[in-house]
Amino acid sequence: MDVLGSSIAGEVGLRLLLSPINSTIVMRTACCSVGIVVPVYSSVKAIETGNQQDQHKWLLYWTVYGSFSIAEVYSDKLLSWFPSYYYVKLAFLIWLQLPDTQGARILYKKHLQPFFKRHEAKIDRVMGLTYIEMAKIISSHQAEIQYVKSILSRITSSGKAPRNTASPTQSENPAVVEDRSRGLPDSAPDK
Repeated sequence: MDVLGSSIAGEVGLRLLLSPINSTIVMRTACCSVGIVVPVYSSVKAIETGNQQDQHKWLLYWTVYGSFSIAEVYSDKLLSWFPSYYYVKLAFLIWLQLPDTQGARILYKKHLQPFFKRHEAKIDRVMGLTYIEMAKIISSHQAEIQYVKSILSRITSSGKAPRNTASPTQSENPAVVEDRSRGLPDSAPDK
């Protein structure tokens, strides 16, 4: 039985090695590497060298890539059924970055810039409302945020999961949660 399992795994691995271009996993990894890893490194280099042209180039790229990613969230499930989708996506990502084609600049100037100029007031209102709502949510959940911070600090400092992981209740005093995050014994809340 063990021989059968290892031969199937060996065959699958051999097929991946011999024809990796047919693998969706390999193509998705290539898209991630070309679309994110290389631009992140190039962006960091542009920031560190202070080259204004490179900074502008990568800012344009990230604007176009972010817009593409938003559209892809809604269309990916449908488009991924097409056999050559990831090949086209990889070619598109390369086209966006190449200095000779200046794909990101072309898409920004022809499509994104006019769109954002037309809808700037609406987008600013939505972003402002979103920011206000996020601030409300964060301020109303400070006890939970402090509790998660304390758990994460315990995990990272000791390398082990904390023993007491009971979550704070609505009636629990935030000072008690704060004391727990410092590793202090629970104190009785003042009444």
